[in-house]
Amino acid sequence: MANKNGVEWSIRLGDGSSMELEPESKYGVMRIWDRLKSVIVRFFIRVWMFIKKAWDLGLDDPRKFLHSLKVGVALIVVSLFYYVRPLYDGVGGSAVWAVMTVVVVFEYTVGGTLSKCLNRICATSLAGFLALGIHLLANHLGHQFEPYIMGISLFLLASATTFSRFIPVVKARFDYGCMIFILTYSLVSVSGYRVEDLLSVAHERLSTIIIGTCFCIIISMLIFPVWAGLELHLLIARNMDKLAKSLDCCVAEYFGNGDEEAKKSLQGYKCVLNSKASEELMANFARWEPAHGQFNFRHPWKNYPKIGMSSRSCAYCVETLTSCLDSKNQVPESIKKHLESACMNLSTSSSNVIRELATVVSTMTRSVKINMAVEDMKNAVLELQNDLNTLPPLLIQPHDDYDKKEKNQTVSSTEVTIMPLFEVIPIVSFASLLIETASRIEENMVKTVEELAEAAKFKQPKDIDDVKPKNNQPTNKIISDDENMIALQRV
Repeated sequence: MANKNGVEWSIRLGDGSSMELEPESKYGVMRIWDRLKSVIVRFFIRVWMFIKKAWDLGLDDPRKFLHSLKVGVALIVVSLFYYVRPLYDGVGGSAVWAVMTVVVVFEYTVGGTLSKCLNRICATSLAGFLALGIHLLANHLGHQFEPYIMGISLFLLASATTFSRFIPVVKARFDYGCMIFILTYSLVSVSGYRVEDLLSVAHERLSTIIIGTCFCIIISMLIFPVWAGLELHLLIARNMDKLAKSLDCCVAEYFGNGDEEAKKSLQGYKCVLNSKASEELMANFARWEPAHGQFNFRHPWKNYPKIGMSSRSCAYCVETLTSCLDSKNQVPESIKKHLESACMNLSTSSSNVIRELATVVSTMTRSVKINMAVEDMKNAVLELQNDLNTLPPLLIQPHDDYDKKEKNQTVSSTEVTIMPLFEVIPIVSFASLLIETASRIEENMVKTVEELAEAAKFKQPKDIDDVKPKNNQPTNKIISDDENMIALQRV
């Protein structure tokens, strides 16, 4: 085929024939069109996937969708001060500050909204009055000294307030207020140098900020409120249940008794490890909330992060236990069967203690079964320690197993085999970690839950019957891992 210049392009094939080539421009246009179509298709696929994820998020927790509607309602209400002429005449152009306030202070929980609203009102009021006072003092001393006085005061107050944000107590509860204080004082002190009627401007802005915060508080507390205290309360109990299930699933998986459902529940301890920031944030917000539900105004919210910390201490042990699953096939079956019953018993009793503590927290009622559960866990620890003490004789095995034993034949010293120590270390480490987990449950989790029950004055159970442990074993404290390893020294 010839192009517009009369030049014909062809190639010669292997059989001696030739084939004409199509113009490259034709295929270039097709490639561009194909790429454009693929870009458009990928764009619409990503938009669809985003919409689908947003829809699933709303179905999973409808309160998040309701929160977005609450923010929209609050913005519509405060916007009326701009749209309605009588309201606008009352506050003037400062009505926009009410809209800005709603955007920056409306949080998901009631405690978060109250924290930001009160911080904003107090910081704005303090900074405004302080800036006005220094402005009047500077005017009294003379207009030529006013820039120096305002500049020095701005430097000192901004520096001191910024440094205070590094103090842990201030940062935890008043960090937002410190930031608003610096912002408000800077705006008032700088603008006051050029504004004549500074008092009326400050009054209008403070009024609109108070209006915006009041609407946020009212809507947040009256329309489908989400209490940070209740969320924290449920989170702590839910994490304890997940931890107990993970412990059971880990031990069952190690001894080959797990199923597909257990494998899914095995990762529940990760929720406990990743919830530290959420617990501390919700505990901080819960302190700002009024009395609601079963919680009084001075409910000991500071005790909940302590329970979360003790749960994470046990979760770290469970995480280490899961790392032992990789070496479970290296342990001889005879050794695993020797320790399986004691390990399963200790796992069950330990998880029962955690579940009972979770019930105490969730129902806010003391339990009569907790002492029995703790005693059962101690007895299970003693049982596992006894099995570890009887482990060394099992490491010596004859070449001829049952034939010679049934015939009561004596096995000479040259016919026995001592099992290598590296084959026993994985399961001994696994058992020691189980004992350490039980020790942390007794010393940390039980103690922190009892402190919460005492501080919050949990209700007494209706039926207080004497519940005794299964075995009359001594109730000594759980022995440390170093003492459990004494059995290995006999090998």
